[in-house]
Amino acid sequence: MTEPARPIRVLLADDETMIRHGVRLILRHAEDIDVVAEAANGREAVDLAAAHHPDVALVDIRMPVCDGLNAIAPLLALDPAPRVVMLTTFGDEDNVVRALREGAAGFLLKDDGPQELISAVRAAAAGDAVLSPGVTGALITRMLRGGDPDAADAALTDERIARLTTREREVLTMLGAGLSNQDIAEGLGIGVGTVKTHVRGVLEKTGSASRVQAALLAHRTGLAR
Repeated sequence: MTEPARPIRVLLADDETMIRHGVRLILRHAEDIDVVAEAANGREAVDLAAAHHPDVALVDIRMPVCDGLNAIAPLLALDPAPRVVMLTTFGDEDNVVRALREGAAGFLLKDDGPQELISAVRAAAAGDAVLSPGVTGALITRMLRGGDPDAADAALTDERIARLTTREREVLTMLGAGLSNQDIAEGLGIGVGTVKTHVRGVLEKTGSASRVQAALLAHRTGLAR
């Protein structure tokens, strides 16, 4: 008999006890998710992640002692490293931009619904990007703002794109459209495992730290609209 899949292990990091309590209650309704630790600041989050090896870390951006932004790098340096999803509020796009550039897997608004939260945890654990629809459009606009890249940056970007195979360019375009691994697999008629291999290739060849960074690159280069 096939053994049941191991539950997704989640770490919660937020300085507000009621927020952690609410998130924990929501995730408790999902049989495939297990909250293994809770932290009140970024420093505790890193220590608990090292001890409990979560698959996904839901981290508030604004916390005392060590905020979520400064916790991203040490969390991603762990072995194994969790997928870091930032919890934020509407209007905090500047900090979300920094978080995504440092390798966060995505972000959620604190007032997103219960099903969005559960789906986001599952998506992050599967290696997909997590982008709250409430601010995604504004965020992409802000990250792409600032005019055309200089000649050196444009040349480097073109060089990285040129390294991609035809299939990897297709995958990058679909990442830019926000598609999951499963969606990409169905669209291209290939297996999910093959998609993951292509995504790794895209990230390595373009120098992207995450799927979100790759998606933004697809928009900046015109592969995605």
